[in-house]
Amino acid sequence: MSKNVLITGASRRIGAACVRLLHGEGCNVILHYNRSDADALRLAAELNALRADSARLLNADLSVFSSIQKLAEEALTQWGDVDVLVNNASLFQSVPIGQVTEQDWDLTMASNLKAPFFLSQALWSSLKAKRGCIVNIADIHAETGLPGYPVYSMAKAGLVAMTKILAREMAPEVRVNAVAPGAILWPEQDVADAERVEILKKIALQRCGEADDIAKAVRFLVGNADYITGQVLTVDGGRTLFR
Repeated sequence: MSKNVLITGASRRIGAACVRLLHGEGCNVILHYNRSDADALRLAAELNALRADSARLLNADLSVFSSIQKLAEEALTQWGDVDVLVNNASLFQSVPIGQVTEQDWDLTMASNLKAPFFLSQALWSSLKAKRGCIVNIADIHAETGLPGYPVYSMAKAGLVAMTKILAREMAPEVRVNAVAPGAILWPEQDVADAERVEILKKIALQRCGEADDIAKAVRFLVGNADYITGQVLTVDGGRTLFR
């Protein structure tokens, strides 16, 4: 699978897992990062040691519109075109109703919805020419919301809607799909043991998933789903069965 892939939020966690898996399939990868410089540099060096000049780094603050546009422009100069866009970057923070500020709203919407849309739009010509695809990393809580995370949940709901709308708007040349993770990686902030137990009770498979579970779903949608568009692939171990 020889494709040029741009992945946002690519230096760590799910983004890095997607990078490694798609790179292992023969893709050239453009790793977007914001503040995780050291992680991004290490990952790019690791991949380029395996295959020379197969991973490149682009830095951008996705809360700034001009940076989103510049990221798209620079991505197109790396290997001449972009076949695949994976919108993974996401700000995940708990701000309950009554405490949400305009800045909270703007920053959360920027990474989870605004940047995915404007990157998709800016790269549309290249994706169209290459008959490429977009994969958005959504969330199972886009449907009913995650308590304490109203703005994040609304942003992901918007991303799901965007997936379906762009699948129609960009057809027939460009496929647009999403992956909705459930409990894949525990948040980087501490999660109490009792809370983890309660979460696992609501998962049919009784375990937390791995970043590779999402990366494998992305790989499927990129490389083995030529007749699938406008769909959201839920990867949650059966969590949504217990709603």
